[in-house]
Amino acid sequence: MKIFNNRVLIIIMFFIIISCRGQQYPLNTNYEEVPNNAYLKDLNNELNPYTGIYKANFEGNEIILYIAKETYKFFDLYSKKYYQDVLSIKYIVKNPSGIVLQDTNNMNFQSGQIEFSIYSIGTQSSNNLVIFHYGGTNCGVGWGKVKLKKLNSTQISWSYYPNSTSVRDDCPSNADKTVYLPVTKDLVFTKQ
Repeated sequence: MKIFNNRVLIIIMFFIIISCRGQQYPLNTNYEEVPNNAYLKDLNNELNPYTGIYKANFEGNEIILYIAKETYKFFDLYSKKYYQDVLSIKYIVKNPSGIVLQDTNNMNFQSGQIEFSIYSIGTQSSNNLVIFHYGGTNCGVGWGKVKLKKLNSTQISWSYYPNSTSVRDDCPSNADKTVYLPVTKDLVFTKQ
């Protein structure tokens, strides 16, 4: 009888967990128009072709992008809580001598961390384009938008549009406020 009760309890818990996940919507659904705890899912695998390690050189610096797909990532924006499949970008920037100027590849981003994070916020499938939000470097300097365009199976085009390069009042004077990512349009990265 105890085995039967345990099985029933497990089945009930399974259905409770499934029902708590929220309703699924296509990836590009406006998060403001879905109920709390909804899941914006990459149903058509639009994000998969962008994953991998990519390299480019810009003004003598080597930039290495590590692009990964994260499923069911939690967001809490303006009183809206939802989950979304995203691409995340971590990166390393090295100067011509090979000295690392900035490295986010080994950073463990905490829930809600904005600075240094680069997460996709939508796709334009007809243009082979993924749009990202970049939280900026220390003190949010350089926060803005990054666009990646798939050129072919081994190359992507990078365009970065910073919204602000100003420093917040609460920023420590000794913080590195340099934006090391390439502020440019149509920089070609090659998959490694």
